[in-house]
Amino acid sequence: MILSNDTIKMSKPPYEITPEILKSIVSISEKMGEVNTRYLIRQDPTLRKQNQIKTIHASLQIEGNTLSEAQITAILENKRVIEKEKDIREVLNALEVYKNLKYYNYQSEKHFLNAHRQLMLDLIPSPGKYRTKGVGIVEGSKVKHLAPPSELIKPQMADLFRYMKDKTELTLIRSCVFHYELEFIHPFMDGNGRMGRLWQTLILMSEYPLFEFLPFETLIAKNQRDYYHALSLSDKEGKSTRFIEFMLGILNQSLDGLLEKRIPKPNETQRLQLFLEDCDQTFTRKEYMKRYSEISTATASRDLKNGVEKGLIEKYGEKNLTLYRRRGIIDT
Repeated sequence: MILSNDTIKMSKPPYEITPEILKSIVSISEKMGEVNTRYLIRQDPTLRKQNQIKTIHASLQIEGNTLSEAQITAILENKRVIEKEKDIREVLNALEVYKNLKYYNYQSEKHFLNAHRQLMLDLIPSPGKYRTKGVGIVEGSKVKHLAPPSELIKPQMADLFRYMKDKTELTLIRSCVFHYELEFIHPFMDGNGRMGRLWQTLILMSEYPLFEFLPFETLIAKNQRDYYHALSLSDKEGKSTRFIEFMLGILNQSLDGLLEKRIPKPNETQRLQLFLEDCDQTFTRKEYMKRYSEISTATASRDLKNGVEKGLIEKYGEKNLTLYRRRGIIDT
């Protein structure tokens, strides 16, 4: 936890880097490189739609929503679904949030509150506002977690968002730490779990765009007991180490699932379009090949020649001094 219940002094969220965490980080990094070279996940609208539906279904299922993936698909396609009004509202809200996910800034507390407002619209009395009452998580007759007093929420959340700007921390680690700390602080009367999972996705997307379309919530839903056990262990130990280990394991497994799918390899135009999404400056053929290490020099040259002919990029210079840039970029 960042703060105890009797202090509002800022400190770095406590956790330890264990051999298991290091092993997971190495494995995830290797698999993300493989995904980036083998697949054009952002280029496939069908896959994007399917994974968004899986993400929403799993995250809401954890919170007790009973709608199936087929029903969520029907709602997305504006078809009539007869179910509990609350369940349908949760899906409609989630669809709206995930549709605009890339426009949220994970470092902005204002954006965080706006996302909660949309996610919980018409579901709770004050969506987008921190709680003003004490809350506890009860299982049976036992209190599993007593959240910090409401008067500490604002300083705690301010500290948590300051930590989000710490560039010395690995994004993979920061995303897990934020998720855990949010569950510990429990700043809202409802919607804390789904906000934790949503914001972890957003943090990961800031460095690894493929996480926008990787439904790791599906594995959390299948391993709910382990998910809550990791949260509980971290609470008892007073640091997020166990939760980081668990979540990195989930991300690792999710990438395994993606790599097992047979997704058609991108053609030359799709490959270049994906590269240009992340490139806002001039580049060389060598830099293009660094992104796609599996292609030959001749293939890279054909990709770039095709891009020039189709008006996607502009070419400057000759031979070893040749530079390319996306059409429409203005020199400053």
